[in-house]
Amino acid sequence: FIHKKAKKPAVKYGLRRSLMTLGPTGFPFEKFLAHIFQIKGYKTMVGATVRGKCVEHEVDVIAYNNESVLVMEAKFHNTLATKTDTKVALYVKARFDDIKNEKIPLSDGQYRTPTAGILVTNTEFTDSAEKYGTCENMSMISWDYPATGNLYNLIEETGVHPITVLTSMTTAQKNEFINNGIICCDQLVQAKELLDRIVQDPVEVDIILKEVNMII
Repeated sequence: FIHKKAKKPAVKYGLRRSLMTLGPTGFPFEKFLAHIFQIKGYKTMVGATVRGKCVEHEVDVIAYNNESVLVMEAKFHNTLATKTDTKVALYVKARFDDIKNEKIPLSDGQYRTPTAGILVTNTEFTDSAEKYGTCENMSMISWDYPATGNLYNLIEETGVHPITVLTSMTTAQKNEFINNGIICCDQLVQAKELLDRIVQDPVEVDIILKEVNMII
């Protein structure tokens, strides 16, 4: 019974650590976020340039459906100790204010105005960043903030896990998949040809797929 109670926090901690090994750049984390929102039924764009009222901005992730156009800034950190601070929240608020009334081009040919700007980080916000976000009514998501709808909740809801959580694959293999645009475990199932080419050993491939199926 004690072991079962302790298992979930251990898995949660391991998942949090595995997210940080998606680096060193933040681009895989942006693609990870995009895939989460794809599973939630959104169409997504990564690294799009949009024109604001004053200047152009590169937006990390845009997720949209019939009701919403979400414009996201993703802040990726390699260590648990690094938090996203107030300066980042101020910057993101200013960027969203510059584009919130502009019609931005979407991948399906539509031009629509954003409905929300969201700041997302894989670690945590400083207390002052959370205070500022609350004061300005900003949408902010960290590993455990807000209490509901945080990053861990989104992962649980969608079942999307980074391939870095896999124990049956070497670090070099994980990096090669990431470099080929395979960021999440469920994407591996659809990339059998790439899996065979990178891993090569059919027995290893079978072990990896079994672990993937157990996770997803």
